[in-house]
Amino acid sequence: MDHVDAVPEAELLRAAGRGDQAAFERLVAGYRRELSAYCYRMLGSIQDAEEASQASLLAALRGPTGFEGRAALRTWLYRIATDVCLQSSTRRPRRLLSPDHGPARRDTARLGEPVPGPIWLEPWPDEEPAGVDLDADPAARYLRRESVELAFVAALQSLPAAQRAVLILREVPEFSVWEVADILDSTPAVVDAALQRARSTVGRRLPAASQQDEAALLGEAGRSAAVAAFGSAWERADVPALLELLAADARLTMAPLPAWFDGREDVGRFFAERVFAAGWRLKPFPANGQPGYACYTREPGARSFRLAAVNVLTLRGGRIAEITGFLDPDLHRRLGLATHWPEDEDGSAARN
Repeated sequence: MDHVDAVPEAELLRAAGRGDQAAFERLVAGYRRELSAYCYRMLGSIQDAEEASQASLLAALRGPTGFEGRAALRTWLYRIATDVCLQSSTRRPRRLLSPDHGPARRDTARLGEPVPGPIWLEPWPDEEPAGVDLDADPAARYLRRESVELAFVAALQSLPAAQRAVLILREVPEFSVWEVADILDSTPAVVDAALQRARSTVGRRLPAASQQDEAALLGEAGRSAAVAAFGSAWERADVPALLELLAADARLTMAPLPAWFDGREDVGRFFAERVFAAGWRLKPFPANGQPGYACYTREPGARSFRLAAVNVLTLRGGRIAEITGFLDPDLHRRLGLATHWPEDEDGSAARN
């Protein structure tokens, strides 16, 4: 987290209270990414998170007075962001992954029409998790990475919004029960009860091991080898090699299309019948603390490769347990991805 430099915080707060936007920016600079990540966990959408964090900072700019120390300022910012997220949650449906939307399909010719509207969980571009000091305890950094994994964020969306806020506030920024009660205008007893219910619900939806656990078991070399082998096999259109890399119960999803496939056999048939009629180039694009690829395809007769999907990979025991695909071009633009493959790159996933 950035620190306010030589100007005392109290002076910056007074200046911000007088409308000095530069002073305000210096006060909140270290919290921008952290608040955005909090809003993402709450709302499950990078676009909604950006809008909510921006609205929170604008609301904060209108009244930054009455604080004594950085801890109080941080709590106050979270209080505003929580209010914004709770209001947003009342206006929009909860975000889903494909298995929560409908049953798996087997017919590779019937993928359905894209389901419009803000219903799909979106990926979070992978950076050092928000609010984590690079010199901090590695265990703390590990926990922050777990808190943006797709399975965890999807499980959060199954909670009532207030329970979601309690769980995140207690387990990610690790506010005390008293601080969470203050943020939510509640009581410690109510917060504790909500936390127990939230932990029980989320725990039933999570896999036995997080992706951080899986990475630790594989080691960096093993994890990198599995991910590179997947990318290389995809670019070669080598379906047998891909199937060797998949878990027996592997899943493939492709929001906003409703179709998804469950099990190595059905996923393999979809690969063989639908995916590799075109050529592919893959660029690593880790997201949600997990490996992933931005996938560019070139249809027969086309001159260039265009961005078709972002695939986030879930590993289990050294195999690919899930390929979570995101096909929405508007989402790709929000992720800052190039729409076409650069002509001067050869596209080898194994060497990227």
